[in-house]
Amino acid sequence: MGTVNLVQLAKALGLSKSTVSKALKDSHETSAATKERVKAMAKELNYQPNPYASSLRKHKSKTIAVVMPQVDNNFLATAIKGIQMVAHQREYHVLLYLTYDDPEREKTIFNVLKSGRVDGIIISTVCTDDDMEHIKEITDLGVSVVFFDRICESFPTTKVTANDVESAFQAVEHLIQQGCKRIAYMYVLQNFSIGKRRLEGYVKALEKHNIPIDESLILRCDQDYEGNYQLLKSLLNGSNRPDGILSPVEKMAITAYYVCDELQLNIPNDVKIISFTCLSFASLLSPSLTTVVPPAYEMGEKVATLLMNSLEKKKYKLYNEEIHLPATIIERNSTRLL
Repeated sequence: MGTVNLVQLAKALGLSKSTVSKALKDSHETSAATKERVKAMAKELNYQPNPYASSLRKHKSKTIAVVMPQVDNNFLATAIKGIQMVAHQREYHVLLYLTYDDPEREKTIFNVLKSGRVDGIIISTVCTDDDMEHIKEITDLGVSVVFFDRICESFPTTKVTANDVESAFQAVEHLIQQGCKRIAYMYVLQNFSIGKRRLEGYVKALEKHNIPIDESLILRCDQDYEGNYQLLKSLLNGSNRPDGILSPVEKMAITAYYVCDELQLNIPNDVKIISFTCLSFASLLSPSLTTVVPPAYEMGEKVATLLMNSLEKKKYKLYNEEIHLPATIIERNSTRLL
């Protein structure tokens, strides 16, 4: 079935366009009977509102940009679903831009967005806290920006993250409760608050349980898969082999599985593994992977709602605050106590 616009709907009802518009918006200026009649006909004729028409009148595009490092991990893909759901409900269009972990690409994207094609931006940044001039420039033009996941702590706007310190603490404490005494941390995203906070949680848990911090168990990883593989292989093949591993991202957890398989180390007998991830098939790995699951969908919903509220309603502002949503630990066989 095709769709009709506001003019066609008004003609079918024999009412003015203004009356139909007010009825659809549930205005007090129209009677309950008129509202009911208009909404019934709108449903029957498959009326679809035109966000561009109303946005032009208000000098708004009803479009937001989402700038992300990538979409090939389950966390970011799930967060996009949350953003898209809110955008659909609020009749916003979403433009997705990927930086592929390249700071220069992020800056290029922001230069493009200066053209005024979006009302607001949601970003998981790949730039460091001292490299935010491109974001400041666009906010100076009146474009609202909110951060999620990878945030800039010093930038004066709203940021939505998981409770990274607390959840990393709980993950390490879980390994300790399962009998681990030498726990490695695969330190990725070293220049970002998310990596630093998860390291902070790791350290706090060890300190609470009077386990000395061993720098040789903190593997400083990067985007080089083969380099990370060899780094972990060297650790697991050495004399100071850990009996537990906390991975802050799913890629490193999968790397750990491959390394253990090559070295014929049994998970969880020889080493227990827990990872931050929204990996949908974590339960199907052999052994099933114990996970720290950030609330990706809820984070997407939250950050989109806050941004759109600030765009639509004067009483809602983007305050300089951080909102932390709790992650959940799902225990599986990779940390099973023998």
